[in-house]
Amino acid sequence: MADPRVEATRQFITALPHCRALGMRLVDVGDGKAVIEMPYDARFVGDPSTGVIHGGAVSALMDTCGGAAVMSHPKSPSVTATLDLRIDYMRAATPGQTIRAEATCYHITRSVSFVRAVAMDDDGDNPVATATGAFTIESKRARA
Repeated sequence: MADPRVEATRQFITALPHCRALGMRLVDVGDGKAVIEMPYDARFVGDPSTGVIHGGAVSALMDTCGGAAVMSHPKSPSVTATLDLRIDYMRAATPGQTIRAEATCYHITRSVSFVRAVAMDDDGDNPVATATGAFTIESKRARA
């Protein structure tokens, strides 16, 4: 039987317009962890002379992946929004390569969850970016 949190997370990610526009694909999700890929797309290049993807696209990928990790956590009621996201860009992503974000929700309180994430390209040895974030937690009952 499918975990309803995981299914809700999958539906949420596929419904987000920015995820579709950036070509994000949910690779794996469950138990407070998520993996999302974003293929290289020349429309999102930040520096035409190098072909490097803009940091804003990487930021959106990491933010979305962090939210998916929170939504799939066993203690998460269901809904989340980003409170704080710190991204450290370690190097430029290699032009032409897919960027893959992996996020883990490592702690949850009654109203805040905490996430760590890393983004890598196909080169894989050194991260493109790392992130830490705090996300809200709101149960469906509280919104009604």
